[in-house]
Amino acid sequence: MKEKLRTNSASPLYAQLMEQIREDVLRGVYAPGTRIPAETELESRYGVSRVTVRRALQELTAGGLLERKQGKGTFVALPREDRKERPLRGFHEACRDLGRRPSVPLCRAQEREAAPAERLRLNLPEDARVLEISRVLSADGEPVVLERRVFSMAYAWLAQGDLTSSLYDTLQEYGVRAEKSTYDLSLAPARGEEALQLKVPEGSVLLRAEQTVYDQRGRPLHTGVSLIRGDRFPLRI
Repeated sequence: MKEKLRTNSASPLYAQLMEQIREDVLRGVYAPGTRIPAETELESRYGVSRVTVRRALQELTAGGLLERKQGKGTFVALPREDRKERPLRGFHEACRDLGRRPSVPLCRAQEREAAPAERLRLNLPEDARVLEISRVLSADGEPVVLERRVFSMAYAWLAQGDLTSSLYDTLQEYGVRAEKSTYDLSLAPARGEEALQLKVPEGSVLLRAEQTVYDQRGRPLHTGVSLIRGDRFPLRI
C-alpha cells in the first residue's frame, strides 16, 4: 500500500516520515526488538527519496527509538542496559554534597523550533516550539559544566525566573518534581566556544551526558546535553 506524505506541508518530508514511524511504534505496528521495513520499501510506500528515508531513520536512531544493526537493518530499540535510571539530583545539590559552592555565571533562555529528536523525547507535535535554557555552571568559581536543557513551552515561564538558581527547586515551588532521568554517557572533545567557556585547551576530553528527565507523573519534563569537566567535577551515578 502506498501512503503519500503531505508535499504542501511546511513540515519537511523527513520530519513527516519520522512522525509516521513513531506513531506506528506507539500503536504497536512495530514492536520493540522487531525490524522495521527496509529503506527501499519505505521509499516506495511513502513516495520519497532515499535521502529523506535515511534522514528520518538517522533522527529516530539518535532519539533512541530505533537502532541500526550492521548487515541486518533497523529495529525498534529495546530498553538499553547502559541507559541508567536513578533518583535525580541537580547541579546545586551535587555541589553542596561535595562541599563546594555552586554558581551560574552565564545563562541564556530562548524560544525556538523543536528539533525532531527533541519532539520525540518530549512527546511533542511536529510543529512544536521549545524553550532552551543554556547555562555555564561553576563550582567554587571554576566553570565545570556546560548545560543545555530543552523544555516544552508549557514551561516558558521559567525564562522569567532566576536562571542562576536551581531550576528543580523553582519547578518544585510550582508543584513539579523532577523524579527520575535516563541518560547516555560518552566522551567528547572540547571545541571552540565550549573550550573557552570551560577554560580548557581545545580538544580536551569532556564527559558528555545526554539526558531526559521525567516528572513525578512519569511525563517528560526536559531533555538536553551536559558537557562536564570530569577532572574537576566528578559525576556520581
